Amino acid sequence: MARREETTRMCALTRVEKPVAELIRFVLGPDGVLVPDTEAKAVGRGVWISLSREAVAEAVRKKVFARSLKTEVKLPDDLPGLTQTRLEQRYLNALGMARKAGQLTFGATKVQGLIRAGELIALITATDAAQDGRSKMVGPLKALHYAAAEEEIDGFEVPHFELLSSEQMGLALGLENVIHAALTRGAAAQAAVEKARRLALYIAKPTETDTGSLAVDGDLLPEATDERREIHG
Repeated sequence: MARREETTRMCALTRVEKPVAELIRFVLGPDGVLVPDTEAKAVGRGVWISLSREAVAEAVRKKVFARSLKTEVKLPDDLPGLTQTRLEQRYLNALGMARKAGQLTFGATKVQGLIRAGELIALITATDAAQDGRSKMVGPLKALHYAAAEEEIDGFEVPHFELLSSEQMGLALGLENVIHAALTRGAAAQAAVEKARRLALYIAKPTETDTGSLAVDGDLLPEATDERREIHG
């Protein structure tokens, strides 16, 4: 069976057509206030904007939403911030579902074991993790990618997400703190990876080197020293 083509939409700000995975939809609520439709399922006409905090802020400044919807639009005080909060909530909810499914592992020792065995599909690090602890995870993860490259394994990648603080993840998951975690294979874990990618794309900025990669913490760092980008290897 032929693979179905990926759905695309036009960004109302840039007028560039992109896959929906790289866009976020906005709709008018019943009270006439514009809200982010993070799952793109809300009824009614929507406006698609590139999945970037800077793009949403620029769309607000240029009054793109009112022009696209051809009607008066009430905007929240901080639409870019509200959008980020919604994306964070979706990511945290997905992590909770992965935990219930037994597809989320916590703790440095257990996570390191999964990395060495190549049995994870994503590494998660808290933004407030200690540098030495982060390095103990990133080093083996890079080695895993290098080994896959040497064996010419096509399409192998284990993303590393550093998006939320230990307190944010701990509160959402009912734990005291979450510093190091890993997602293992399964549908719930894969859904969490996709939510993480969307949040990472929204908050990230391009790196100084023109690689097309994104620094998930928003810093502009040279590729050689950036230890916190979405994809390692």
